[in-house]
Amino acid sequence: MQIFQFDRDERDIPYHGSTGLLATRIAAGEGPVRLTQLKVAPGGTIGTHPATDAQLFLVIAGSGWVAGPDGVRVPLGVGEGARWDAGEVHTSGSDSGLTALVVEGAALALVEAEAAAR
Repeated sequence: MQIFQFDRDERDIPYHGSTGLLATRIAAGEGPVRLTQLKVAPGGTIGTHPATDAQLFLVIAGSGWVAGPDGVRVPLGVGEGARWDAGEVHTSGSDSGLTALVVEGAALALVEAEAAAR
């Protein structure tokens, strides 16, 4: 067993016009598998960009919104998430601040019995 801390703020991410975004790398596997914690400050945004790999965006604190290629904002809160395929254009942000865990890697399929239609 290895105990570790992931609540540090590792680096500011200015790419794609992002504002108020801090990322903390938590783990990486063989191939393109990565786990990152993202903190979006109140009023912050993650700029519009294509997903490098398949991606899960899992809100663990606060609330915010995500948008796909159509730019329509969909609200998300704690316990909710979004999935994007590799290459899918997306953006996200928060009026009040949020923390999310992001899992990136090979194609990711949701396992829940019924994905919430939004």
